[in-house]
Amino acid sequence: MLSRPMLTLHEVADLLKVKESTVRGWIHDGSLRAAKFGRDWRVAQKDLETYVNAHANRPADDDESG
Repeated sequence: MLSRPMLTLHEVADLLKVKESTVRGWIHDGSLRAAKFGRDWRVAQKDLETYVNAHANRPADDDESG
């Protein structure tokens, strides 16, 4: 069962401030995991977080309190 709703390409693009075509390219080249429902792609929030973390310039801090 899904714990959080999946994101549309538009929502992912809006969150990351990129074009939908950019997100579609990440999906088609296999960089971003997504599921296709009919003609529409959906991205799990967990998969988007994994993608962003994999492309960060350094690992996330374990303790973000500073």
